[in-house]
Amino acid sequence: MAETHGISFRIQITVKELLDTDVLLKLLFHLPVSYPSTVPDISVNSDQLTRAQCMDVKDKLLEQAKKHLSEPMVHDLILWIQQHLKDVIKQSATVCSEKTTLSKGTSAEDGIWMLLLHLDHMRAKAKYVKTVEKWASDLRLTGRLMFMGKIILILLQGDRSSIKDYLILQKTCKVDVDSSGKKCKEKMMSVLCETEVQSQHKRFQTFEVKEYSTLKELQKEFETAGLKTLFSEFVPPLLK
Repeated sequence: MAETHGISFRIQITVKELLDTDVLLKLLFHLPVSYPSTVPDISVNSDQLTRAQCMDVKDKLLEQAKKHLSEPMVHDLILWIQQHLKDVIKQSATVCSEKTTLSKGTSAEDGIWMLLLHLDHMRAKAKYVKTVEKWASDLRLTGRLMFMGKIILILLQGDRSSIKDYLILQKTCKVDVDSSGKKCKEKMMSVLCETEVQSQHKRFQTFEVKEYSTLKELQKEFETAGLKTLFSEFVPPLLK
């Protein structure tokens, strides 16, 4: 079997990434019988990167592999990605969301999902809001960024894989500043709810940033969208 089909092996490497996060890359190399005269098949997975970023890493590894034809290359490829992951991610950061959306289109079989996040605070509010709006737009997510007193909520609806990509961006990108004014990642975010959108839920058509002066106004926003239960279950405890 191995003689006719070549061999496959998995390698996991941890890379210190540009966002100060350790990125665990799961690489699968399949070496065909004709290796190293032909390049290996490579698949790339990582919980810290979006699907589009994983695709970019794979493309760059295959580019490198072509430069090493006729010589064993796997070890060189691993060393190369450890040194260059930062640059690959930087290049893909500006286009990753668009590519993710375009490559997969709409996956109706996944259904539409909803995500409710609670943020503890925003120090650089204007910049933070702009970033959230851009991510929502790039990933074709609709919903609300809601401010009521000290409560900050993000409610998103969209494709399940886009919701997942949004969460990765929210956790790994430097979106705010700390008390000394230095850029920092969101460390005080909590996922209140992640669920499939039900028939009684109203779909948001756009993504909007809204401020509410009373809890009643905020409650009305949820009720209008058919999310009365979601509100009563998750929002009042935040006031305690």
